[in-house]
Amino acid sequence: MEAMKRKNRLEKGNSKLLNAWASYDWANSVYPLVISSTIFPIYYSTISQDIGKIEFLGYDFKNTALISFVTAMAFTVVAFNSPLLSGIADYIGNKKRFMKIFVYTGSISCIGLYFFELNSIYTGMFFYFLALIGFWGSLVFYNSYLPDIAHPDQLDFTSARGFSMGYIGSILLLILNLSMVLQPDWFGITGTPLESSIKAMKYSFITVGVWWALFSQYAFYHLPKGNSEGRVTKDIFWNGFLELRKVWYQLDELPNLKKFLPAFFVYSTALQTVILIAAYFGEQEIKWTSSQQKTIGLIVSIMLIQIVAIFGAYATAVASKRFGNISTLVVVNFIWALLCVFAFFIKSPMEFYIAAAGVGLVMGGIQALSRSTYSKFIPKTKETTSFFSFYDVTEKVGIVLGMVIFGSIDQITGSMRNAILLFIILFLAGALLLSRIPNNHKGK
Repeated sequence: MEAMKRKNRLEKGNSKLLNAWASYDWANSVYPLVISSTIFPIYYSTISQDIGKIEFLGYDFKNTALISFVTAMAFTVVAFNSPLLSGIADYIGNKKRFMKIFVYTGSISCIGLYFFELNSIYTGMFFYFLALIGFWGSLVFYNSYLPDIAHPDQLDFTSARGFSMGYIGSILLLILNLSMVLQPDWFGITGTPLESSIKAMKYSFITVGVWWALFSQYAFYHLPKGNSEGRVTKDIFWNGFLELRKVWYQLDELPNLKKFLPAFFVYSTALQTVILIAAYFGEQEIKWTSSQQKTIGLIVSIMLIQIVAIFGAYATAVASKRFGNISTLVVVNFIWALLCVFAFFIKSPMEFYIAAAGVGLVMGGIQALSRSTYSKFIPKTKETTSFFSFYDVTEKVGIVLGMVIFGSIDQITGSMRNAILLFIILFLAGALLLSRIPNNHKGK
């Protein structure tokens, strides 16, 4: 049986293998779109909007500040677990097994969000916490497959293909969820308009969990088990941290990577925080005429981001091929800074839509190009998961920092708008740090 599996294994660079890898973006992207960006933020704001403060762990929090701090706590766990688990996966050569564990943890937790209520806030936050860990934990292993399955000249477009497939798939599910929320009677969901909409949002969480688990199977079928056949020893649990230390020491021999990581840390702190809080910002800081307009407006704006991002991811890949990865990333960071300046002043729904279109144009591009640029900078070794774990920890520590600072500003000042000033500084600093790296097409 094992011999047959090896015989049927797809070779590196095979189009079917590349498409199978990219298909996991189709599977998992419903989580960041529906849970992180649209339906859950609307649901959370709806059930907590009439409450001045939410009591949690003995403290009173503004609702958006609370979700920011819980998110930061979850990313702290992810940042710690990533090197631990990725080191194990590389060592025993079975990163697919660990990817599955996180996928199923995340998908089951999304289904568990159905039980999220203010009178059971700890249970709800627990499922929110685990869903986030499942999603981001799975990406450690997913991203680490990229240099294993694609040749250097395939990295940019394969990475962009993954993001684009994710945007398309998540939009399809969001359209279904939007129909459920706005026309619950079409789906046999009964109650008052508010009650039926809330029920529909809770059913949407279930659809995310099922979609995520179901569509992951194609990637699981074709992706290789791993890169090595190491034996398990008593030191295996610390292997990941030892590998991170090795990566840290290797940075002196990889000057471009050493320059790229601080830049990535700075702009990714702003990028990921903006993505995570965008819907909450639109819900609180934009002057909607009614609750229905707010619900429709938030979902439409996020859909607009997703649609534009499909083209943005490929446009950025084309630009990087012509002008080089680093130059393209510098320009994209400047565009992000300008968008944050614009966002600081917006108040009307139309202005919010314009900002959403701008965000979509550069969101997919900066994520896909950052991933592929990093892939080009790392050495061609078998232990790619350790390098991507380092990348992942860098990103997650940035998110923790960003969410804590954002939540603190929101909690202290009572306005999310003030935190945008921080993002402007971070994107400009990211562009400045990137400009220190020699620009060429192959990222060497």
